[in-house]
Amino acid sequence: MSHKELTRAVRKGEEIHEENLKRFLRQAGLLDDENSELVVRQFYNGYSNLTYLLKIEQKEYVLRRPPFSAPKRGHDMGREFKVLYHLNKVFSKTPRAYVHCEDLDVLGAPFYIMTKVEGIILTAGEAKERKISPPEFRTIANTWLDTFVELHQVDYKTAGLETLGRPEGYVERQVINWGKQYLAAATEEVPSAWKVMAWMEERQPRQYQYSLIHNDYKYDNIVFENDQWTRVAAILDWEMCTLGDPLMDLGTSLGYWTTLDDADFMRHMLPSPTMMQGNPSRTEMVQQYAVKSGREIDNLTFYFAYGLFKVAVIAQQIYYRFKHGHTTDPRFAQLNRVSAVCCDTAWQAIQKNRIDGLY
Repeated sequence: MSHKELTRAVRKGEEIHEENLKRFLRQAGLLDDENSELVVRQFYNGYSNLTYLLKIEQKEYVLRRPPFSAPKRGHDMGREFKVLYHLNKVFSKTPRAYVHCEDLDVLGAPFYIMTKVEGIILTAGEAKERKISPPEFRTIANTWLDTFVELHQVDYKTAGLETLGRPEGYVERQVINWGKQYLAAATEEVPSAWKVMAWMEERQPRQYQYSLIHNDYKYDNIVFENDQWTRVAAILDWEMCTLGDPLMDLGTSLGYWTTLDDADFMRHMLPSPTMMQGNPSRTEMVQQYAVKSGREIDNLTFYFAYGLFKVAVIAQQIYYRFKHGHTTDPRFAQLNRVSAVCCDTAWQAIQKNRIDGLY
């Protein structure tokens, strides 16, 4: 499956000004004639930045812009463009970024244009449709993990990304900032959220390594080259990429690594292909990451709880926008419950001091 099959008609209220866009594309050298017919489709899998497929003059581009009525924080198109533009020179598994636009007169928001990468994006629906076998999933998980380790070994200084973040103090800032963001977006009382925030503040690691980290590395953010599952063509969705503790990156991925042992509602609302037979458990993934990366992982419960809490905050922020009428996407209507169950699961992990078999 390619990007094309993950698209549908543009959602009402999220249309883009096609004449302005064609004028911009011509000025950027990506279009020969402004009168050429433009077909715009919208990718529907993501929950954050809006992503569109542009088909024009027998070429295909991808456009990324922030959600409508979204705060600028976390939706910095210039930053995401910078990451891709520089990283593509030293790490081939990134889409090529062509041009970035800050002129709000064009589309009403900053955006950038990148190449479309052909391949297979493994959503839960796609995995079911393909009837992927347990041995195939073992290959998929291994390739996914190898690519994750490879990313954490990228020489970000050679890429020109040494100013992307401040790795010293990274963990402490994340604990503080995600807590603040949760409280700013809270819509109801969730006791476990307070317990998790207090525990993370007290138990956070004070010493750690750092590297380039993706911060949203999961199955549906990578493009497999083909159904042999042995090579990743590209990693997508770099909006949260920074310099920091790679184990925080691993924790975020574990937060999305839903398994059959998890709470029913979590499996229903976060239906990851990781629930299917053949995928390693979260504990097995950590053990394999430690072997492949050569990193010791002493504070596993913290990193998993942090990952779940981060997923909880992201879900809660999107729900907040939905509740206040800033988006009408029906997928967002129950994200407050997703947020609460992620906090509950994080607290379960803390109490039991393990990351599997929590319910």
